[in-house]
Amino acid sequence: MAILSLVVPCYNEKEALPYFMEEVEKVTKEIKGIETEVILINDGSKDETIEVIRELKKSYSCIRYLSFSRNFGKESAILAGLAASRGDWTAVMDADLQDPPSLLPEMLKAIREEGYDCVGTRRSTRTGEPPIRSFFARMFYKLINKVSSTKLVDGARDFKLLSRPAVDALLSMPEVNRFSKGLYEWIGFRTKWIEFKNVERVAGETKWSFWGLFKYSIEGIVSFTTSPLILSALLGILFMFISIVTLLFLIVRQLMYHNSVSGWTSMVCIILLLSGVQLFCLGIFGQYLAKMYTEIKRRPHYIIAERSEPDK
Repeated sequence: MAILSLVVPCYNEKEALPYFMEEVEKVTKEIKGIETEVILINDGSKDETIEVIRELKKSYSCIRYLSFSRNFGKESAILAGLAASRGDWTAVMDADLQDPPSLLPEMLKAIREEGYDCVGTRRSTRTGEPPIRSFFARMFYKLINKVSSTKLVDGARDFKLLSRPAVDALLSMPEVNRFSKGLYEWIGFRTKWIEFKNVERVAGETKWSFWGLFKYSIEGIVSFTTSPLILSALLGILFMFISIVTLLFLIVRQLMYHNSVSGWTSMVCIILLLSGVQLFCLGIFGQYLAKMYTEIKRRPHYIIAERSEPDK
């Protein structure tokens, strides 16, 4: 029998998980001829998420779970789930029901009957999201699509259904600094997009702060383009040109008028400006060096402290 795997990263989701499993069971009962396995990855939760998962497993035989030794991040949880999945098709989704399980039948149909390899989902609205967060999210997609050859879909969710070849392609990339939205697009494959209206969390609180999302966006930009390095080089050339023009202007003025102005204000402004540009460029170089540093250490993406096996 064909298998559908659901990979679900969980970080402090004790309130949402019972609702999630109820909804998944309701939807998967309507999908005939397919066995479903639900892989819950406890990403070092600080609440009772792992206890809730153990209790749910007693009621739902489809559950398998992995529990990390600490919080390694959502990207590591997704990777662990993909590696553990046995399915002919694998869906990555959140436990808070912001990724509606009700879309799964339509997503499966697109792969099984319409010839797609992947089915992605994107929000058509951002209802309920703070305006400032929505604004910066849109700016991020516009920026990364301008500087990177890997194009991202605005409003795309991590909720995606992948064929086995697509999952194997993702697992073939061992990089530590992972940005799943970009990796989904980088591997290619024929993809269908399904739109849905934004859904608020069923329970609990979001784990993404504005600062966390900002760092994640920097991760995405650095992972999929070297354009910032080109930008820093162009800034260097620009300011070198400005300094040469300024120097020539001062030489000509001195030769013509013999009026050399010595003012500390202009000097301080120029020094601060150039120092700021230099620090900006060093920051860009530092980001790429940091990525190289974490990659060459070759540490594991995650450490599993506890795991379950599928029921016989």
